[in-house]
Amino acid sequence: MMRYLILGALLGLLLVFPQLLALVVAVVAGLLAKPVVVAFGLGIAARPFLRRPRGWAR
Repeated sequence: MMRYLILGALLGLLLVFPQLLALVVAVVAGLLAKPVVVAFGLGIAARPFLRRPRGWAR
């Protein structure tokens, strides 16, 4: 629910200030250019789908 509020606020700001689109694109491109940030984001996104070990393997 919170992410939809943030997305709505961002879209509202883009409607009021169209030049912010260039800034948002530049920030996203800058973040995607850093492999560590991309790997961290993918790790956070994949975390709920990973299996957790139940105990020691024998």
